[in-house]
Amino acid sequence: MKADLIATRQSLIEGKSHPLDTAEACLDVAQSSACQHAFLQITPETLKKTASQPAIAGQALAGLAVSVKDLFDIEGQVTAAGSVVLHNRPPAKQDAPAIARLRAAGAGFIGRTNMVEFAFSGVGINPHHGTPAAWDAQTGRPVGDKHAPRIPGGSSSGAATSVATGAAFIGLGSDTGGSIRIPAALNGIVGFKNTARRVPTQGAIPLSTTLDTVCAMTRTVRDTVLAHEILSGRKVPQAHKPLSSYRLAIVQSMMQDGMDSTVSHAFERSLAALRAAGAQIQEIPLRELLEIGPMMATGGFSPAESFAWHRDLLAKDGDQYDPRVAQRIQRGAQMAAHEYIHLLSARANWIARVEAALQGYDAVLSPTLPITGPCLSDVAPGPERDAEFFRVNALLLRNPSAINTLDGCAISLPCHAPGELPVGLMAWHTAMHDDTILQLALLLEPILQTH
Repeated sequence: MKADLIATRQSLIEGKSHPLDTAEACLDVAQSSACQHAFLQITPETLKKTASQPAIAGQALAGLAVSVKDLFDIEGQVTAAGSVVLHNRPPAKQDAPAIARLRAAGAGFIGRTNMVEFAFSGVGINPHHGTPAAWDAQTGRPVGDKHAPRIPGGSSSGAATSVATGAAFIGLGSDTGGSIRIPAALNGIVGFKNTARRVPTQGAIPLSTTLDTVCAMTRTVRDTVLAHEILSGRKVPQAHKPLSSYRLAIVQSMMQDGMDSTVSHAFERSLAALRAAGAQIQEIPLRELLEIGPMMATGGFSPAESFAWHRDLLAKDGDQYDPRVAQRIQRGAQMAAHEYIHLLSARANWIARVEAALQGYDAVLSPTLPITGPCLSDVAPGPERDAEFFRVNALLLRNPSAINTLDGCAISLPCHAPGELPVGLMAWHTAMHDDTILQLALLLEPILQTH
């Protein structure tokens, strides 16, 4: 795996490398076949201008490359959310708060990354701009057979590819039902979904105002900690606690259902390695997870809230939408006001019961996804593949979206062995446990890498 942000920044500080050389190396990758379809716009001059500033080495990000999902406003640029219906929007008049915070920390913006149109899918397909292939950051190669590329995961597909290939050190994205953790798991990188309220969502085109979370992907956990500190405007305290002091749980309900053999082997191997390192892991039922499906039977938050935003645009330009995305948004038109209000109260009650059930546990461990990424050709655009697309999409979203419903926080860590398809281990908890999850992840990462 290529050097992470922390190591590269230290090299710059010590004068062992130059910011412009690092910028050029990232641009070479961004413009290579490895990043085909990953970027919608590459901004070499912006990156090199930032990297050439004399005081940049003293800043947290030191002019190092950061990619931006095409969901966020950057002053002077058009935000189109991976669509074609918004390409004639006026350029943004100001940076989104997340962009402003990264800029103040010295981020070198390398470009806008491709994404699922309007962020509404976990698969990663974009019929307008093409779809990047999954890249395993651990091996530095495409995932699986290069002649049969695998899905990158979504909706932050290009962001994941930019980080996994080495074009960017941080991939800014969003997570409404797993859009950071899904591509992180399928590309062998780290994806952290913070508690939603930690980072402002203003200046980003919404999918669900209830569930949207602004967060990022990186190559290592320590880079994730830094990215989170910048985006949230707060410091993550150091824990100085051994792994044995954490009380961890695995759940019997839902999270382990339907695992394919690669995921099952990687998950069991990871648990064995963690136990051997002193981790205290207890199995719990947490049957509340089985209530999510019935609770969301009327459609859930994303269709209803996205339809409110897209209603007029769909009426005017609906034929220019990805049909699979339009279908999911249109479902929101069917939800009645009383159903939406009931869902709000049902979710609040459910969150309170899950919080009570997890009292005394520091984190829950689960597979990030129950399956590895299928071949792109199996779910490519086309009505003859819609059934398989929606089957895969539901499986990819199942585990990660439970944490969004919970208003919780979660991190996905690569846990596959060389030669295996990428697999993620997810550590998660309820709202405002971000620091504990990050502190724990710093301990889990080297164990998972060793085994």
